[in-house]
Amino acid sequence: MAKALLGKAAVSDDLPYVTGSIGLLGTRASSMLMEHCDTLLIVGSTFPYSEFLPKAGQARAVQIDLYPRNIGIRYPIDQALLGDAGETLERLLPLLEQKKHGAWRRRVERAVTASREEARRQAEEPADPINPQRVFRSLSEQLPDDAILCGDSGSHTNWYARDIRMRPGMLGSLSGKLATMGSGVPYAIAAKLAYPQRPVVAMVGDGAMQMNGNAELVTVQQYWQRWDSPTFIVLVLNNGDLNQVTWEQRALAGDPEFSPAQEVIDFPYARYADMLGFKGIRVDRPEDIDAAWAEAFAADRPVLLEVVTDPNVPPLPPHISFEQAKHLLGAMLQDDPKRWGVIRQSARQVLARH
Repeated sequence: MAKALLGKAAVSDDLPYVTGSIGLLGTRASSMLMEHCDTLLIVGSTFPYSEFLPKAGQARAVQIDLYPRNIGIRYPIDQALLGDAGETLERLLPLLEQKKHGAWRRRVERAVTASREEARRQAEEPADPINPQRVFRSLSEQLPDDAILCGDSGSHTNWYARDIRMRPGMLGSLSGKLATMGSGVPYAIAAKLAYPQRPVVAMVGDGAMQMNGNAELVTVQQYWQRWDSPTFIVLVLNNGDLNQVTWEQRALAGDPEFSPAQEVIDFPYARYADMLGFKGIRVDRPEDIDAAWAEAFAADRPVLLEVVTDPNVPPLPPHISFEQAKHLLGAMLQDDPKRWGVIRQSARQVLARH
């Protein structure tokens, strides 16, 4: 079972057959699932990247959706089921026959185990100063069962998709259709206003934080003392770069980083939070990450956790195409200012897959 990014919280990642996210930000287990399945059930999703779905003609397809206009817009459908996803699945399940041999399920579960182990190895690779994947794995291990996660748009979205393991009761969302930058903190404020008793975590890059996140903290200052629980954490990945765009330009266009357009000026995020009366925590050593998350969740007020991360850790897709590899090499040959760090971290991440 694979999940589109907006459906990340719909099913628990603790289930052994849940392969995780699908697509460019997805896992290799999800990629394997789509590559080899013979039947595809699409439940309430308009996942837009059809290149990550089974090849046309490979799989029989059934789509459950509330809206007729969504049927067949991403994949050729053999049978449409119109209605609420939950109610439709309840009526569909008694009609299905349980297969006894389970060879396909065992194959999927092996792929899930391998993907999770791969993610663990990649997060443990050293970086300068901190591997962002390690930040998200530490967060995942310390999340309360009723946590609400709100993502922004940036390279951190990759780590949210792959390294956060959702459990029953958790909620999570982001700008899944438009990939709007600057939505993370406003989403988190909305979540906290709707569920003032629940812990909320916003995951934001430094570019989005400077775009509007810093100003949104003034709104948090206005309302937080009315909340039933003060647990409101803003994670800021401080890497000095509009990182997702930098990597897209390298891998999709073969362009080196253009520093005047991509660099993000330094800003004292944690000190700014202190000035607003919150708790500001700044981490620039990997060994301090776990303790920083523990301190943030135990705080009696909103927290801004600023983590200085390495912009050269690549958000690798499940499979690297020849074109992507060629473009990345071309960007390095054009004197990308971070080329040696990019080459070193890319090699580490690829080797950690095996």
